[in-house]
Amino acid sequence: MGQWLSWIKSNEKELLKILDDLAKKAVETSEAVVVLFNDLSNKEQAKKIHQLETEADVLTRDIFSELNKTFITPLDREDMQRIASKIDDVIDFMDGIAARVYSYQITTPPPYTAEMAHELVKATKEVEYMISKLQRIKNPKDMIEHCRNTSDIEHVVDDLYREAIKELFETNDAIKIIKLKDIYETMETASDRCVDVADVIEDIVLKYT
Repeated sequence: MGQWLSWIKSNEKELLKILDDLAKKAVETSEAVVVLFNDLSNKEQAKKIHQLETEADVLTRDIFSELNKTFITPLDREDMQRIASKIDDVIDFMDGIAARVYSYQITTPPPYTAEMAHELVKATKEVEYMISKLQRIKNPKDMIEHCRNTSDIEHVVDDLYREAIKELFETNDAIKIIKLKDIYETMETASDRCVDVADVIEDIVLKYT
């Protein structure tokens, strides 16, 4: 019996470790997006981002697989599934940014994209921090504060998005408008998904403390 309980405990740690790795992958991907906009002539950067997205998919599948094998989970099964899915969404949308830049043959960083990319790094780092504290929530107020930080970052991205769209529609180039609007919207959605993660974590904090 003791050996069985030991296996359960080990499995719980494995779940949180995979979740932590997934959050780290989100940070790595957001930092790669910053590099992308710093040098759009580097065609390999989009491939690197897609590779990170593929690795994140594997981690997400691993989490769902472990959850299906585990009777006792460190947090509610549904909460862990939601967190994993939302972080995976963040990474998917960042891969979408790179894919659009490549497909649309964007050679010059569009206005506001560099600033938005840096804000995405901040948001994913907030997510990474909060995930790292899930194993033992010692300071609920600190966790809530970081949830709020993620929301504040999203507001900054929203402001940048609105300014970008405003300036974009002051031009008369319909093809340019279509391309850049798609990129801006994808960046803004990636930020929204970070807030989705924070919302789940806030629910957990309120539930367990």
